Amino acid sequence: MTTYHRSCAVLCGALLAALAACSRQVPAPPAAAAAAAVSAPPQEDGPRIVMSPDNVHIEYRLYGSGDPAVILVHGWASDANYWQGQLEALKPRYTVVALNLAGHGASGANRTDWSIANYAQDVAAVAREVPNPHLILVGHSMGGDVSLAAVPLIGARVIGVIAVDALRSVGLPPLPATQIEQRIAPFQADFVGETRKLVSTQLFTRDANPTLVQKVAYDMSLEPPAVAIPSMRSLLSMDLAAVLPAVHVPVFAINSDLMPTDAARIRKSIPDFTLDVLDHSGHFLMLEAPARFNPLLLKDLDTLAQRAAH
Repeated sequence: MTTYHRSCAVLCGALLAALAACSRQVPAPPAAAAAAAVSAPPQEDGPRIVMSPDNVHIEYRLYGSGDPAVILVHGWASDANYWQGQLEALKPRYTVVALNLAGHGASGANRTDWSIANYAQDVAAVAREVPNPHLILVGHSMGGDVSLAAVPLIGARVIGVIAVDALRSVGLPPLPATQIEQRIAPFQADFVGETRKLVSTQLFTRDANPTLVQKVAYDMSLEPPAVAIPSMRSLLSMDLAAVLPAVHVPVFAINSDLMPTDAARIRKSIPDFTLDVLDHSGHFLMLEAPARFNPLLLKDLDTLAQRAAH
């Protein structure tokens, strides 16, 4: 089992390891801002509901106006509130759609197959309700994989995908099933404790704001294990090589520097791939450093919009 695959197994969304970056010095945001980072986002016209193909209700909200529409897809054991720090930056220029995947946030949980393919159907169901002619999918962690899987379901309206701290495993073979089960076993035994340990020891730098770390660890540990564990299994066993041939749009990534991203390897599978690395950041870079993250996101969105216009 390679070092990379070991880190893939412990990090559910982006499948990364943060130990190499733990000694970096990152200025901590004010405690009040950290505590609010995953609180309720600004509301405009209230929640909307659409049904996924397997009859699960998917909640989403619309903000702002303009084309293309930007669909924000959260990661494993998270929800749409994790994009709160991006709404004010995006909505003056774009229609922004923040959704909760099935089993997360206020979306329904009456599902038995918690696969990446079904999560992609959630995104496609929301996309069908958005009238914009052009869509950009922005996915954090597991949401990056979900976004790629959603592209062929939505079709030509998608003009690009932006992955946030994700896709590092592109070009690598899937983990063997026995190794996946070994990594999942601790979560099956003690989901709350293991999830909080994962977040606090692997997904942030050691000097990250402790209020934010505690808040994220607590929030993620409250995800129902009946949803989170099979979702983790599906993510860790996902074969991106089977998905990518149907993805015919540019793919951008904004990754943290907790571990390296092998852009050259990724480009062998995704020729139109562009990478930005946000230094001195952890897995939740959009929460930790919105003032540095948002300009990169806007740059990528503008680039994709300009490409589609020509």
